Amino acid sequence: MDINTVLSALANPVRLDILSWLKEPERHFPQQKDTAPAGGICVSHIREKTGLSQPTISLYLSTLSRAGLVSSERVGQWTYYRYERDVVDAFLNELSQRL
Repeated sequence: MDINTVLSALANPVRLDILSWLKEPERHFPQQKDTAPAGGICVSHIREKTGLSQPTISLYLSTLSRAGLVSSERVGQWTYYRYERDVVDAFLNELSQRL
């Protein structure tokens, strides 16, 4: 994990919101289809919650994914994103050691 990549990904308030929502998906999103991976949220639900365009959301999710903060899984025509707790915990640990 590159701490600067993670910090850059978190610098955008909407990306930070998305990460926060994915941390507690049951609180922020409707029930997903039975075929959805555990903890995964469909891109369409994330887009609806933000009110932003599909290309913008795709770019934001790609940035969070490159930083390792979320992972994606494709099921049929749908892509689901999941919060990566281990990566976030490692980032927070490294950040606390540097400050």
